[in-house]
Amino acid sequence: QVQLVESGGGSVQAGGSLRLSCEASGSIYRGAGMAWLRQAPGKERGGGAGIDGFGRTTYADSVKGRFTLSRENIKNTLYLQMNSLKPEDTAMYYCAVSSRMTWGASLATSDYAYWGQGTQVTVSS
Repeated sequence: QVQLVESGGGSVQAGGSLRLSCEASGSIYRGAGMAWLRQAPGKERGGGAGIDGFGRTTYADSVKGRFTLSRENIKNTLYLQMNSLKPEDTAMYYCAVSSRMTWGASLATSDYAYWGQGTQVTVSS
């Protein structure tokens, strides 16, 4: 069983910053891939940023250069630093963890077995 506890969401004006955290506990595979994926109202879940078991990252084009993903393996914690936020970044952000070691970071929801409850990010213009 894997538990994911997310924090750091909130409301911010355009141009502002937020930092999301996700602490994972339980039976986590060493080197598991992790990601922050987002879902806006009426849209499919996806985008965001992912990191594989070796620390390699991938970002959706819409967030490249503005978001930075990092992980602290000792604490099994994933961070998403979001800068220069835009109204179109408004979404529910979900932390996700794969059930196996991954080679190559992924933004595909099908690659992740465990999900957090989500944390809302709202960016006003």
